[in-house]
Amino acid sequence: MAQNHLIQKTRVDSLTVQAYDSRETMGEAAAEFVAENIQSVIEQKGQVNLMLATGASQFSFLDAFKNMESVDWSKITTFHLDEYIGLSPSHKASFRKYLHERIIDEVQPKEAYFLQGDAEDIEEEIDRYEQLLKNHPIDVACIGIGENGHIAFNDPPIADFDDPHLVKIVELDDKSRNQQVGEGWFDSIEDVPKQALSLTIPAIMDSNVISCVVPDSRKAQAVRDALYGPITTDCPASVLRRHPNTILFLDENSAEGLKEDEDEQG
Repeated sequence: MAQNHLIQKTRVDSLTVQAYDSRETMGEAAAEFVAENIQSVIEQKGQVNLMLATGASQFSFLDAFKNMESVDWSKITTFHLDEYIGLSPSHKASFRKYLHERIIDEVQPKEAYFLQGDAEDIEEEIDRYEQLLKNHPIDVACIGIGENGHIAFNDPPIADFDDPHLVKIVELDDKSRNQQVGEGWFDSIEDVPKQALSLTIPAIMDSNVISCVVPDSRKAQAVRDALYGPITTDCPASVLRRHPNTILFLDENSAEGLKEDEDEQG
């Protein structure tokens, strides 16, 4: 059990924070948490609506999660957080391609709904996905945090805690675009699209349960800002401290700035 590899646990406002001794045990712990919550919802409602994240930070979680024998995929409807505008679903950076290859094609959920960033009419696509989300309130959301503190593609310049929409067109800031190059999804920043479709912060925060998986030292400063800075769109992930049922899963590297004593937390 991943619990045996827990190296630190704390709470900041409403947010539970758990740090593990490796990326792998962090991913296993998050998979166990998500699977337990999925099972609980299925017992109550007979089905579950699940939000999945993408990116290099999610590799260990998805590897563990897709092998959880307790998860009944025939009762799960999946959504995802974002997609680049104008990018072909066959491009190596496409989040649709990522999810198909890393989990969806293997587990075969009841239904999988994808944002079509290459749709001919983007406004129509936004309306379509918003209606799907309204018809399928998210029970469990799996997300991450970007190097600039974003959740989904809600970068600091455009993040809105009170956004009236569920999905919108976003302008990606340079730090966010550089992260995509650094992770190997694009060869240069010039290749990274400047716009994407993204779920908004209220759409994410409306989820009943949130699992936030954040490994690597390059995310340590964003984690520290989210936990100990003000709750502000300067670090969009700081809003997770207001959610009543979220666990932030860290590895030993992303937890570098985690404070030891709760008394230190402001």
